[in-house]
Amino acid sequence: MTDFDCFIVFAEMRTGSNFLETNLNAFASVTCLGELFNPHFIGYPNKTEMLGFSQEARDADPMKVLKAVKAHAGLAGFRCFHDHDERVIAKALKDPRCAKIVLTRNPLESYVSWKIAQETGQWKLTNVTRRKDAQATFDAAEFDAHVQALQDFQLRLLREMQVSGQTAFYLAYEDLRDLDVMNGLAKWLGVGDRLEQLDQSLKPQNPAPLTDKVSNAEVMEQALAGVDRFNLTRTPNFEPRRGAATPSYVGAAKTPLLFLPMRGAPEDEVFDWLAALDGVTRDDLATKMSQKDLRKWKRHNRGHRSFTVIRHPVARAHSAFCRRILPAGPGSYLQIRDTLRRVFKVSIPKDGPDDSWSRAAHRTAFIEFLEFLRANLAGQTAIRVDATWCSQAQALQGFGEFVPPDHVFREDEWRGEAASLAATLGAVNAPVPFASVPDRPHALGDIYDDGIEATVRQIYQRDYMMFGWGAWRE
Repeated sequence: MTDFDCFIVFAEMRTGSNFLETNLNAFASVTCLGELFNPHFIGYPNKTEMLGFSQEARDADPMKVLKAVKAHAGLAGFRCFHDHDERVIAKALKDPRCAKIVLTRNPLESYVSWKIAQETGQWKLTNVTRRKDAQATFDAAEFDAHVQALQDFQLRLLREMQVSGQTAFYLAYEDLRDLDVMNGLAKWLGVGDRLEQLDQSLKPQNPAPLTDKVSNAEVMEQALAGVDRFNLTRTPNFEPRRGAATPSYVGAAKTPLLFLPMRGAPEDEVFDWLAALDGVTRDDLATKMSQKDLRKWKRHNRGHRSFTVIRHPVARAHSAFCRRILPAGPGSYLQIRDTLRRVFKVSIPKDGPDDSWSRAAHRTAFIEFLEFLRANLAGQTAIRVDATWCSQAQALQGFGEFVPPDHVFREDEWRGEAASLAATLGAVNAPVPFASVPDRPHALGDIYDDGIEATVRQIYQRDYMMFGWGAWRE
């Protein structure tokens, strides 16, 4: 007799969760329902509903779906990644009647596997004769962000288990082909039946050594040389523990000045100014720094100063819309964009705007995007709160975990303050930064009115209060 009403498999992409699900479903009394709370589909990419719920109905009330899982015959559960519906994650973590299975894999293996799957478009393999070959290109900054996301989520799971007095069943990728471990999991779940053999329908896709699976193995080895411990998947929490993400920070080439980019606010303009300040190109700036690299930079640049530039909430929301949501090309959040069109009914063209895209259509779609932001920032959607549109007060708090900025400049003031800041560090005749390029295809000034201002003020009340913002245009 099981002590659980349901189960949740905490995993990530390319950790073997499909194989684990296949073997869980091999137990007669167990049902795993896929990625039931994936914000971009329900259960599986080719499904339109699960347990009698459409994706729209699930997003409107995920707790009803969770109740349906508990009411399912036998013991049912689902797979859940760190960027799935936060409402469900929070609820499940506090529920001792929900069994927690935590599946981990060496993060380098999962990263390379993910990159190869992106190249080939092959996410599962059942017939080895159809296997597609490709090599991944290792990107140090991308890998650092990948590891940090895994670490942060694993630490959260560990703490939730500790403070609530619960225990989880931990599995490593290598455990998945151990029949005794799978039967041990069934015993822990309180399931009476046992497997005589594992399901072999899914095949390992990339069995070659890691160095053979990347096109730039030397770059990968150099990037990993400074990591103290890396075989971390045998423990519940990943080490080293790191707080704020530092790869986005940018250091000047000569002047001891560090820029902490606020996503959705001026970035390229600041990068160009930092390069011009020392008469170099943007390639000469210190970028993609790990925390170890940043400490070295600080020690080398005594008397350094750091700064960030914030943007009026209305302008920042409009910039996010024009850069990340409206277009369908490079830089757009294509998966989120598709979900906004299908689920949140944001009326943006499927293939992006063309010359017929009017101001009226632009204004309507932007207001619809704002309504999504209202729900998203209130924790009422399954989509992540992206750094491009999170509150700037929250982002500054994140900076403070490692290096709080010495100066916080408003966008409309920093061009005048930049030269003074540079002068305090010995840089004379500092250039005046370029002004930000207006949003396209329609500038904010073309559609702005009091109604938009009032809507954004309601959404970003904390930013208006913390930074004393007035109306974008008085």
